[in-house]
Amino acid sequence: MIPVAEPCFDEHVLANVVQAVKTGWISSKGPFIPEFEDAFAGYCGAKYGVATANGTCALHLALTVLGIEAGDEVIVPSLTFVATANAVRHAQAKPVFVDSDPNYWCLDPEKLEAKITRNTKAIIPVHLYGHPCDMDAIADCARKHNLFVVEDAAQAHGAEYRGQKVGSFGEIACFSFYGNKMITTGEGGMCLTNSQALADRMKVLRDHGMNPTRRYWHDFVGFNYRMTNMQAGVGVAQLRKLDQFIEKKRAIARWYEEGLGELARMGRIRLHPEVEWAKGTYWMYSIVVEDGFVSRDELARRLEEVGVETRPFFHPLHILPPYRDGESLPVSEEIAARGINLPSSVSLTREDVEMIASQIEVMR
Repeated sequence: MIPVAEPCFDEHVLANVVQAVKTGWISSKGPFIPEFEDAFAGYCGAKYGVATANGTCALHLALTVLGIEAGDEVIVPSLTFVATANAVRHAQAKPVFVDSDPNYWCLDPEKLEAKITRNTKAIIPVHLYGHPCDMDAIADCARKHNLFVVEDAAQAHGAEYRGQKVGSFGEIACFSFYGNKMITTGEGGMCLTNSQALADRMKVLRDHGMNPTRRYWHDFVGFNYRMTNMQAGVGVAQLRKLDQFIEKKRAIARWYEEGLGELARMGRIRLHPEVEWAKGTYWMYSIVVEDGFVSRDELARRLEEVGVETRPFFHPLHILPPYRDGESLPVSEEIAARGINLPSSVSLTREDVEMIASQIEVMR
């Protein structure tokens, strides 16, 4: 079976884990944590990094330090992983869902204005499947209405918007280092910000609200959202290879485009987009099936029969039971019903991709 995703480790990862174990720094203290925070923030063009236990914790922590609370509304794209909305709900606020841009699948900034009310406090743009959002348009709307911007960059490490890396826009940006992400620490996440005050407060709240200069004195009700030193050691080693991973992902995308280009020209499928102002990372290489081709689920079934794992797109959040309100967001619904993620690991060879493409192509 060719998997959709799998981590890629080298001897530097093992060496850092061994160092953490031998020195005894295996929990949430140790030198790898600040090293990873500083290195990853610097890579993304932000001043401060705050490592967390996972990406969902990062989102919740970000919303908490920005003062998001009960009665507030936070705008979220419907087409994303459920953690984005769950973090808003964990902050006791209400997620308000926006439809997708049909050309590149991320939050459609032209649909933002209609969703803003007196209770709106923040926008969470999600860089879906490694493609950046239109951050200028989102930032313009946020400034006009005095809203916070919290980037959900969990799927887009190293992606660029007009030459600037994602994670360097807005008040806070949040990343995930889950096992299938561009780089991984197993579980893990990080908040990036250019505000020292926000970074300092996040570091206090992730550690039970403990006063940093008075041990076991807790000024706030905090959380246990800490990353371990072992995880951070893995992250330090992984970050050294992130640019290499991105270039391989982009090469894989070109191979898919070559193999599936005829189907796209025939109107049978839509290829993974990349608009002119974006440099995507293709965290997942994804296609959308059109009428006249086999259904998305039939495509997945036939590929599984020949040893190729796939995944469907995320369900739109506004149709899930915890968030269903009867609203229709037609672009998100259409893309989600037809979208499929193909194998995207950096371990793929050109021959792997050509085989997968050929199996899809014969279904025309």
